[in-house]
Order: sequence, then structure tokens, then C-alpha cells
Amino acid sequence: MKNILVLCTGNSCRSQMAHGYLKHMATGKANIYSAGVEIHGLNPFAVGIMAEDAIDISKHTSNHVDEYANIDFDYVITVCDHASESCPLFTRKTQKIHHNFTDPSKASGTAKELIEAFRSTRNEIKSFCKRFVEEYL
Repeated sequence: MKNILVLCTGNSCRSQMAHGYLKHMATGKANIYSAGVEIHGLNPFAVGIMAEDAIDISKHTSNHVDEYANIDFDYVITVCDHASESCPLFTRKTQKIHHNFTDPSKASGTAKELIEAFRSTRNEIKSFCKRFVEEYL
């Protein structure tokens, strides 16, 4: 089993969405973890937008990357530039993969516009996760 860490700034939405998709798509192939270089708590919009796609992340917690210091990761996926720049060093065997997704929590506007921002980022993350599983697992 591979160990995969999805890393973001606050472990509140983008990394949580990727965690949910990877856990669903890589069942039996990998252990999935997500964390932040900071902790911002689970974003309720992320929970709702993932539920639209039948992925339940409501029980996820927002964790700091230091909590996983004793795990040897095969892959660390950074989903924002800040996390990539702040990413701690991992063992030599860890492969770092980076993709900067738009932060939907920074969107403004009506509730409908906010939901669309989260939906758009979710769809990008879903496509990325599908490609990742196909290529690396």
C-alpha cells in the first residue's frame, strides 16, 4: 500500500476534496492523508459540494502536517503554491507532485457564485485525482 499525503495551506477545502476523491478512487491501493501547513478547520462549502458528488468528507478533520512526521510517504501532493513553497522535507523516496488549484474559499459574491467557485475547483480536483490514480497507482 502506498502512503499519500495531500498538502494545502489550511487543510480546509482543496486538500480535503482531493483526500475525499483519492480515498474513493484508490481504495485498496493507498492510504490517504491530508494536512495543512496551518490549520483552518473543515470548510462547510467543501463538505456540501463534495456531497453533491456522493463523497462524504463531513467526518474529516483539519490536521497539521507535523502530525504525520512519522509516516513514510510515497507521494506528497501539494494543491496550492503556498503549501508547495512551505512544504517540509520528506525522505528521499517521497515523490512530490504539485498542482495549484484556485482557492474557492477566497471567492466572493452571491451564495450561487460561491457554490459555483467551489464546484469548479472540485471538478478540477476530481479530474486531477483520476489522472493521478491512473498514472501512479
